[in-house]
Amino acid sequence: MTITAAPCVEDGRLMVRGKVVLTQVPTNIIVSQGISGSAFLGSASAIPSSRHVFNLGILQGYKLLCLFRFKIWWMIPGYGKSGSDIPLETQMLLLEIKQESAVEDDGSSDSDTENTFYVLFLPVLDGDFRTSLQGTPANELQFCVESGDADVQTSQMLEPVFINSGDNPFELIKNSIKILEKHKGTFRHIENKKIPVHLDWFGWCTWDAFYTDVNPRGIKESLQSFSEGGCSPKFLIIDDGWQDTVNEFRKEGEPLIEGTQFASRLVDIKENSKFKSSESDGGCSDLHEFVNTIKGKFGLKYVYVWHALTGYWGGVLPSSETMKKYNPKIVYPIQSPGNVGNLRDVIPDSLEKYGVGIIDPQKIFDFYNDLHSYLASNGVDGVKVDAQNLIETLGSGFGGRVSLTRQYQQALEQSTSMNFKDNNLICCMSHNSDSIYSSKSSGVARASEDFMPREPTFQTLHVASVAFNSLLLGEIVVPDWDMFHSKHYTAEFHGVARAIGGCAVYVSDKPGNHDFEILRKLVLPDGSILRAKHAGRPTRDCLFKDPVMDGKSLLKIWNLNKLCGVIGVFNCQGAGNWPLKQAIKDMKTTHSAISGNVSPCDVEFIANVAGGNWNGDFAVYAFNSGSLSRLPKNGNIKVSLAILKCETFTISPIRVFGQGVHFAPVGLLDMYNSGGAVEAIDANMNDLSDSRIKIKARGSGRFGVYSSSKPRSCMVDMKEEKFIYSSENGLLTVDLTGDCKFRDIEFIY
Repeated sequence: MTITAAPCVEDGRLMVRGKVVLTQVPTNIIVSQGISGSAFLGSASAIPSSRHVFNLGILQGYKLLCLFRFKIWWMIPGYGKSGSDIPLETQMLLLEIKQESAVEDDGSSDSDTENTFYVLFLPVLDGDFRTSLQGTPANELQFCVESGDADVQTSQMLEPVFINSGDNPFELIKNSIKILEKHKGTFRHIENKKIPVHLDWFGWCTWDAFYTDVNPRGIKESLQSFSEGGCSPKFLIIDDGWQDTVNEFRKEGEPLIEGTQFASRLVDIKENSKFKSSESDGGCSDLHEFVNTIKGKFGLKYVYVWHALTGYWGGVLPSSETMKKYNPKIVYPIQSPGNVGNLRDVIPDSLEKYGVGIIDPQKIFDFYNDLHSYLASNGVDGVKVDAQNLIETLGSGFGGRVSLTRQYQQALEQSTSMNFKDNNLICCMSHNSDSIYSSKSSGVARASEDFMPREPTFQTLHVASVAFNSLLLGEIVVPDWDMFHSKHYTAEFHGVARAIGGCAVYVSDKPGNHDFEILRKLVLPDGSILRAKHAGRPTRDCLFKDPVMDGKSLLKIWNLNKLCGVIGVFNCQGAGNWPLKQAIKDMKTTHSAISGNVSPCDVEFIANVAGGNWNGDFAVYAFNSGSLSRLPKNGNIKVSLAILKCETFTISPIRVFGQGVHFAPVGLLDMYNSGGAVEAIDANMNDLSDSRIKIKARGSGRFGVYSSSKPRSCMVDMKEEKFIYSSENGLLTVDLTGDCKFRDIEFIY
């Protein structure tokens, strides 16, 4: 029998690489072959409808990971072994398939990957319909297609579900997104987008500091507070609270009617009275003066402001003279069964009653262009655009949710590219496939529900959900991990996650409420950060383990720098439960330290940054303990962590130079992502009397390398510097003092 990689249906079984993935596949399932061993699964119905649910077959016997929307705005991961474990609104499904057998016992080895491959299901957009996956108690895997408009119907869907397989799960997801990018033509892979430059600088957001009470005086006090501590933000997000809005449902002198706050509507594109009164506490006559003042005084490079995709939470006010030219009207959201089948959300539930002032899709570009050109003329550099998924509930009468989303998103992207430099757009609350597969230029999107400083059970969920969501989102955008508080009992936990996340690092501290010791491990003196190359994602051996609720698994997140790898290890157990999941009873290990292993092989694609002189071994530096170890690729280090504790490991390939000098740069030893400070390495070992290894680095502080022998001397920017060398572990350290800039470091042997 010839085994082909391409999925096919034989005798009612969906086969991939000769393995049975689904049984009892209905006869109306259509398989359309794609490229590189991929395919599309579709189906047909006798009756046209705006919403169909089709059975794909029975799924059981394989470890699975899914990403699903637990509420309208956000995805989280789910884990299981059968179709019944797949929730409504699943937007990615990954199966682990062992060639020799089905699901292993929990005690089985994680190291054997040679006979393992992975199958990926991606429900995508097909014309005016979007798709999601779901399971049933009978272990059926189903796909749901819906237009969101009763007048937009179909009886046949040919390409709603994409399926592909591969030996490396990360390559599989990346290659699949690239196939879909070319085939669908409705979105772009992250490699084909311009990345906003604010990502490489430390930032501050006003939200958790002031919420909607944000005002010029508070912003200035916060920036002054950072400045006095020697760690000034270089980008600022003025979040919700700067716009001119009205709540029509609140009468003067009467208490707020709960829910109506979400129906507040935008009155004007200009700033509200807080930001345009010279008598105000902030002392600014308008937004232009305020932005120029804070940029000049506090050294800000970028100022972003917030708005919703519909203008404000409840849209725009149709009776406003400013808004009339955009032909707005009040419409009422219609939530799909998927929206309400997991966790309902108070915002769309409230707007079902109070309505949304939606702008005519033919006028939406005009609205964005007017708004953004006004902001740009006042010194604003970009926007954070929130509540994006609300559009999916407003598609009735507009050609459906996909069509309306695409019109709004294209108008938004066109306007931001015209009015702001460097693609300065942050998307938020946008975790539906409508938005994901319509993203042509948006380079950054929030990757999880908000950081909530006053919710102790949300802290571990936040870190775990971003890491897993980044498996999919990280191929489309740079995942934004959201702000956090530097002075908080989870500050290091969140700080380390962002240091290795390949993302922006920004906080939302109140004035005077900072932990500069934490911030200095994230931010260089010039305000830049050591951002890793990719989206931080779970290591391969963590993909099918629940790091929040199984009571025994640590979460490991990997990334790459220019010349090394980095792994963050987190104990996310015992501090919270996933939404829709019941806590596991009698989980004794949850409240004690949990142990696991870290290995250089946890860093995917590390050979790509190792260079030609790599000997196969690694120098492994543990941040908290300060220990340096030498390991082979498959070696490991044991790590034990209590709840909400973490550790960071820099994994640096050891290169062999000249007459047997084994050498590996580690980086700035007092930064969480130490290796992010290493830019380049070179060696001149021809003259045995004066052999040199050269490193280009950036930043200041203790800089470390692994060296198998002690050099004769060390030069920093052509000036000899003292260094410390440990013959026990080979750690060499030199202090980089002075300005925070690129440094040329030479070690002479």
